Amino acid sequence: MKKFEFTTKKDTRSGFGDGLLELGKKNEKVVGLCADLTGSLKMNAFQKQFPNRFFQCGIAEANMMGVAAGMATSGLIPFTGTFANFSTGRVYDQIRQSIAYSQKNVKICASHAGLTLGEDGATHQILEDIGLMKMLPHMTVVVPADYNQTKQATMAIADILGPVYLRFGRPSWPVFLPENDPTFQIGKAQILLEGTDVTIFACGHLVWNAVKAAEILHEQNISAEVINIHTIKPLDKEAILKSVSKTQCVVTAEEHQKNGGLGDSIAQVLAQHLPSPIEFIAVNDSFGQSGTPMDLLKEYHLDVLDIVEAAKKVIKMK
Repeated sequence: MKKFEFTTKKDTRSGFGDGLLELGKKNEKVVGLCADLTGSLKMNAFQKQFPNRFFQCGIAEANMMGVAAGMATSGLIPFTGTFANFSTGRVYDQIRQSIAYSQKNVKICASHAGLTLGEDGATHQILEDIGLMKMLPHMTVVVPADYNQTKQATMAIADILGPVYLRFGRPSWPVFLPENDPTFQIGKAQILLEGTDVTIFACGHLVWNAVKAAEILHEQNISAEVINIHTIKPLDKEAILKSVSKTQCVVTAEEHQKNGGLGDSIAQVLAQHLPSPIEFIAVNDSFGQSGTPMDLLKEYHLDVLDIVEAAKKVIKMK
């Protein structure tokens, strides 16, 4: 069995910042907008390198989205940056009316998503944003797994004509995927581990947890296939059905509400084409709370061992 190891930990928001800087050097149409959180979004280097292409919008997120829509109309490629809570819930009307409806070429880049935001607590730990964004027509939704993939995704979404929601996080997290991964493509799932007994679909930080869970299952003679669904929309239905037709059961893992997230999307595909037993590793209709990222993942049952137990449970349901 292939084993994934890491030599360092790095926050995915830094992957966004480094990707944006590199992208800015290659594409002069790329502009950055931030809502008074330049340091938190790691947009400092882009601001320093391209001061005439960076716009500090202040604590006025709705206005920032409107400005971005206007810039897109003029042919620029705006990347907006703020916390995921403020990138979606606070500005949903502006995104829906000014960006998604008219298919504006705006990249909505959202940091500090999910429970692993940590000590800032429930008011900032948005767990509904994937659902909010994937329900909008024309919106692409991307949730990369580590620093390297976030950097690569940041650069890749500039080539997509239309609105994109890019979700990433705050904490230092294992960097385990390769730089400039040739297998990474927006809209295409990545098979990280092949297996025959159960398929584990995961996104974001929980891809690492899924890989670690598969290693534990392997030691118990259970063969788990781990698939990184970094693109929630458009969903790679072909890869999902191909895997589940082999394993016949599914676990989904995400740092999001059970309702409206990755698991919801996969369950819909299976219900239509290949009804199969499924277990969801996700927050169950609850707000978050203050705590360390790892403690919160355990408290809300998103830990490695939770994925292991879900896999065993769903195998028995075949």
